[in-house]
Amino acid sequence: MASFSYQVFAAVVNYGTFAQAAGALNVTPSAVSHSISQLESDLGFPLFIRSRSGAELTADGQVVLPVIQGILNLEDQLQQVADNINGLAAGRVRIGAFSSVSTNWLPPIIRAFNKKYPQVQIELVQAGFNEIVEQVRTGSVDIGFSLLPVDAPVTVEPLVQDPIFCVTPRSFTPRSGKYVDDEDIGKRNFILQQQDYDRDTKRALDRYNVSTNSINYSIDDQSILSMVESGLGMGILPQLALSKLVGDVNTYPFSEPFARTLCLLINPTQEHAPSVSRMRLEIERYLATRYGKAYMGNKVRN
Repeated sequence: MASFSYQVFAAVVNYGTFAQAAGALNVTPSAVSHSISQLESDLGFPLFIRSRSGAELTADGQVVLPVIQGILNLEDQLQQVADNINGLAAGRVRIGAFSSVSTNWLPPIIRAFNKKYPQVQIELVQAGFNEIVEQVRTGSVDIGFSLLPVDAPVTVEPLVQDPIFCVTPRSFTPRSGKYVDDEDIGKRNFILQQQDYDRDTKRALDRYNVSTNSINYSIDDQSILSMVESGLGMGILPQLALSKLVGDVNTYPFSEPFARTLCLLINPTQEHAPSVSRMRLEIERYLATRYGKAYMGNKVRN
């Protein structure tokens, strides 16, 4: 199977220090240091910048990261195929998702998947849109959820259009009574979650001439609703995020509708691994049932 030094390399990248990587691999820190030094000697260039705070990839290390991760993923895929041939329900799926997908979609998807394949290990990483794209590209996660457009060499499947709404205090009523327009928004303050401040939200802010000085940030979507409820400003949130939030607020569409396109990303090396392909199918089944004709993804396969 794959060289142990590749596993050590990936562990140091994931954990950020030799000591933590050693703990995860159940070896000594000196064994990790020796393995990395040997790999650097074999490759002919340093992979990490070592410091008291940890280990950071060099520019050359960044280049070889997806290659080494790809080797490890292929080994994992080979093991899954062997387990499948041997009739074992085994394997692993690593999923990267942003907060509203983690809250709304993944619990029923994972529950249905676990019922069918209880021995398959599922690892969930929550991150921002761009970070998820990078994680799928390098192979540190197998499947990710992000927003279109995606400029990376990964498999991309559009899923659904997610409308974007203006969230206002309960006391606020727009002129039309149905949507907010330029005059309603005026010079009002807006509260956003910085991590999920995506390009589609920015398009709405730019369209209604909201200045950067009028934008404040909150830690999460629920906090945004609480601040809007208290009259500290307005919010901009997509439908998916709003579906599980609670607050004494109003939601209105904009006079010019805005939406973001949610998509599924899959690492090409892992795309045909048995556990990954089964998880993809479970995701497609769930979304096809939930969204019906609005679902943009692949037709559900038997």
